[in-house]
Amino acid sequence: MRDVPDILLADTRNYLDITWADADGDVKLLGILARGMGYLDHAAGVELDYSEGTAARALLLDYVRYVRAGALQDFGRDFASELLGLHIAGEVSQHDIGL
Repeated sequence: MRDVPDILLADTRNYLDITWADADGDVKLLGILARGMGYLDHAAGVELDYSEGTAARALLLDYVRYVRAGALQDFGRDFASELLGLHIAGEVSQHDIGL
């Protein structure tokens, strides 16, 4: 599992409007973020960049939102075109570097 940068946790808390301190909740969010990164990396076929302003980061934040809402089963369907875009971009980048 990939490490989740502190800033990504803080930005996720902000995105979800979590304004109260909750150490146990942060541990749970870190697990969801790590699983989401694994899910999106797998969908793309490459390790993605989750920096601010990237499509991968936006999808990751929505992944977390869906998990917290108990609607993960709908994420793939609702974001199918975005996931396909990640996959195509991953295929192109692998081809460009000769993998």
